[in-house]
Amino acid sequence: MNKGQLAIDEAFMRRALVKAAEAFEADEVPVGAVIVHSGRIIAQAHNQVETLKDSTAHAEIIAITQAASHLQSKWLEGATIYVTIEPCSMCAGALVLSRIDRVVFGTSDLKTGAFGSKIDINRLQLNHKVKVTRGVLKTDCADIISQFFKSKRKKK
Repeated sequence: MNKGQLAIDEAFMRRALVKAAEAFEADEVPVGAVIVHSGRIIAQAHNQVETLKDSTAHAEIIAITQAASHLQSKWLEGATIYVTIEPCSMCAGALVLSRIDRVVFGTSDLKTGAFGSKIDINRLQLNHKVKVTRGVLKTDCADIISQFFKSKRKKK
């Protein structure tokens, strides 16, 4: 990856980290997602599982819905999602179905990550393959998750 693309990826990941911090403040697992199309943010979200009492209210799913509404299309071709942690199998499936071009994530998720950590959805030979960039602002993305769960353990 060239330095210019890395700088762009880091800038959008910083915005995803802002959304993750909002999730943290709302006592949600701090995951943030931003979808970019034609160089502009068209969707941004954070986890709302607890707030909405909905196990599907992951940052990626909410952002996909916002982006599709913005583009007035079920397809997110030409779009990139920036997400602070590797998407789970539900989110990875939704990203494939949306035909998003690229996923950029910060930290891997060894328990549920579906772009190479636990499984790799791209190996399933589905009708769409997503380009993946891993490890953008990895330390910052891992730190916010770690801090959240440390604070949860302290409260117990």
